[in-house]
Amino acid sequence: MNGGSLSSALQEALRAHAALGRRAFLVGDRAVGYAEFADRIDAYASGFSQAGLGRGDFVGIASAKTIECVAAFFGAMRAGLCPTVMEARISPEELASRMQAVGMRLLACDDEEQQAGCGEALGAIGARAVPLASLASSVPFTPPVLGEGDRALLLFTSGSTGLPKCVLLSHGNLLANAHGVAQHTGVTPADRLLHIMPLHHTNGINNQLVVPLLAGAEIALVERFRADDIVECLRHYQPTYVTGVPTMYSRVLSKLAPGERFPSLRFLRCGSAPITPALHEAIEEAFGVPLVVSYGLSEATCTSTMNPPHKRKVGSIGTVLDGQELALFQPGGTERVAPGQDGEIRIRGPVLMQGYIGAEVESPIVDGWLRTGDLGRFDDEGYVTITGRIKDVIIRGGENLSPGLIENQLEKHPTVKECCVVGTADADLGEVAVAFVVAQAGSTIDVDTLREHVLQGLSRVYVPARIHVLATLPTGSLGKVDRNALKRMAAQPDAAAA
Repeated sequence: MNGGSLSSALQEALRAHAALGRRAFLVGDRAVGYAEFADRIDAYASGFSQAGLGRGDFVGIASAKTIECVAAFFGAMRAGLCPTVMEARISPEELASRMQAVGMRLLACDDEEQQAGCGEALGAIGARAVPLASLASSVPFTPPVLGEGDRALLLFTSGSTGLPKCVLLSHGNLLANAHGVAQHTGVTPADRLLHIMPLHHTNGINNQLVVPLLAGAEIALVERFRADDIVECLRHYQPTYVTGVPTMYSRVLSKLAPGERFPSLRFLRCGSAPITPALHEAIEEAFGVPLVVSYGLSEATCTSTMNPPHKRKVGSIGTVLDGQELALFQPGGTERVAPGQDGEIRIRGPVLMQGYIGAEVESPIVDGWLRTGDLGRFDDEGYVTITGRIKDVIIRGGENLSPGLIENQLEKHPTVKECCVVGTADADLGEVAVAFVVAQAGSTIDVDTLREHVLQGLSRVYVPARIHVLATLPTGSLGKVDRNALKRMAAQPDAAAA
């Protein structure tokens, strides 16, 4: 891996798999072989090389999740550019704002209609939009020689202020992540991934495109996640594994026929947001295969810990991936915590980002360690458990309360389908816990009963000051629960009364 680029490693792998006649993608009833996909990447690389951009320049792709979009993404990278897939359904003004923040001058759009819709906003910042198809070229192309330090991927991630942060990743970052994930999951050409996550997210690119393509696996590409469609996708594509977030799996459970099994599945993967043990066990019971929970941040490329599929532990985020180091520190300090104690999770290694781009944001990388803001602990076998998040800790009358502990206890009650606990200001105690719960289908939630249920597993200080019943929890574009939206609701006591 040292000294090379993802583009060269990927191109070598694609051609090797093509020589063996392997299929790269399935979309509906259409199959695309590795040879055809490699040719499409070359066509887009040639087109991007003629777009008047310089090595390492940023380029945006605003497109539906298609094979052409994926080929254009890797084509831009192969041409020496640094691509990003833009989040779907954001306004031309927001697109222009993001492009201006990082100095991006070119946006590849789905079609001429989208190009026209973006034209005025992009023109105002000196940028332009072109139809994606116009970038595919048959002109012979010699790719630049890229190294591990070259720019490879730009990610717009949601920040605590609501404004996106721009994470810059190198070819070396992407290769290191791919190596660690492949080692842990053991993906081979016999595997088929059901790809249901968006491409603007690091997992949708790094773990669900880069890893299976390097391995020669097949990817069943689903344009967007719809809970009503997933069961039919599982039947039609017969994947060996699926990657999603907890909310996705939670919403699929009610769609499954009782006792139905999918013989091709060997495991499910879950990451990007916390999952309670109760939901973890419900998913495994419904699908009949292990649920492999992982953990990572865009600032560390994608994934830093993962449960091995053959030896997963419920409640744990797994063991540290090969090539990375994870340690627990005193929050805000430089001292490591003693064995068996909770500490802030910090990560170092070749996966750490090159930095934030386009905004004056303080770097979370200090002395070579990425400060995650998450609290965790190791067990005797090297498995890590998340115990809380520094900024989410609720300080009630001087006592630190973990929202995760309360959520885990609430979800053990048979009437609760999912929940989220946040802190809100209180004149007497400084801060109190407020719970938002969603009922299981056919169940009615009794708030007083839930309070008693919390007392059965935790001390009185953990009992939420208020419990609100919602039809659904608010989520962001990735399907993760929007804690900031719930905090705003919690600040208005009568807004969602049970």
